[in-house]
Amino acid sequence: MRAVEVVSFGCRLNTYESEVIRSRAQEAGLADAVIFNTCAVTAEAMRQARQAIRRLRQERPGARVIVTGCGAQIDPAMFAGMPEVDGVLGNSEKLSSSHYRELVSADAQRVRVNSLAEINASAPHTVTGFLGHARAFVQIQNGCDHRCTFCIIPHARGPSRSVPMQGVVAQIRTLIEHGYREAVLTGVDITSYGADLPGTPGLGLLLRKILKELPELDRLRLSSIDSVEVDADLFRAFAEEPRLMPHVHLSLQSGDDMILKRMKRRHRAADALSICDRLRRLRPDIVFGADVIAGFPTETEEMFQNTLRHVAEADVTFLHVFPFSARPGTPAARMPQLPKPVIANRALALRRQGMRQLQQFLMREVGRTRRVLAERGNRGHTEHFASVRFSGNVQAGLLVDSLISAADTHHLIAQAGT
Repeated sequence: MRAVEVVSFGCRLNTYESEVIRSRAQEAGLADAVIFNTCAVTAEAMRQARQAIRRLRQERPGARVIVTGCGAQIDPAMFAGMPEVDGVLGNSEKLSSSHYRELVSADAQRVRVNSLAEINASAPHTVTGFLGHARAFVQIQNGCDHRCTFCIIPHARGPSRSVPMQGVVAQIRTLIEHGYREAVLTGVDITSYGADLPGTPGLGLLLRKILKELPELDRLRLSSIDSVEVDADLFRAFAEEPRLMPHVHLSLQSGDDMILKRMKRRHRAADALSICDRLRRLRPDIVFGADVIAGFPTETEEMFQNTLRHVAEADVTFLHVFPFSARPGTPAARMPQLPKPVIANRALALRRQGMRQLQQFLMREVGRTRRVLAERGNRGHTEHFASVRFSGNVQAGLLVDSLISAADTHHLIAQAGT
């Protein structure tokens, strides 16, 4: 009989939680089951999940199909209404073996999704590995206390809550013992870390504690951060800790102040540029990624051009573009919407701008030697998170000093062991 398979969509937090799900389902004795850990950030993410579920049912008609994650939390009735689905679990229920154990029962309740509004703690879960990943993902925080007008995720994840620092350190220590060289700290709003803990330790303090207590950890990396929450300790960590990777992914969303206000973001365009400038002064080789929404309601052509200029001025290397997707239940869904062709064209223009900036960065890397974390398929990532294709065979999980010999559209080409 087949083991439990987990199909993960969306963010790195989902990747981490998928390993917890796999462990909890196996503890419960679940077998020959496929669990879909869904994303709800866009309508397209929900569509992709439904499509994958239907395809799986055709390929494996006898498998038990369970749907969980943010999509299931937001719209359990939609997934429960799919004939391919045997059970639906919410974001809290998916991390408990008892709920998988109950699903095995013949008279099991198909839908178990409770409100997250009152949840106030984030218990650490021990994970020993990540199937198919050379990097380890570590949850430090969950949920969000902010209410950006376009975002449904606070409804899917509940309020912000942090994993105690010692729990984070213990989890990373376990992963190091299982051979991982790089850890990525993840959550929904990781720069809010610690506000709910005794003494309110911030993200910068957590980074310094990890690197001090775990000298054997080669690389530490952050997932997406909110620039307005960057504090003095976090700046100091980037300035003083070479094992903290010189790559920051920012939640920019727009480069126009009026759109940022209508998004209910807490920063303005100049604030984000100031953060980038300060980090570059502290860490001259740092590179930035960013999330940007194209075609937010009421966005004029002039506002869009402001965002294009903002992306160029910030010199974003890794640009993630999201065509605006109205999520039912959010304020932005009730605002005057732009025509879909306009949204698509603006998303395309942003992606082309991002591609130009990525190409410029990749070409500057040619001729340099970078330390690459090797991954499956003779691929890897540099310190700056640039994607690398090795010209020969390299064992996954190794850190390899590599000469960058060339670059193509999306990747660096490296010679290992130089």
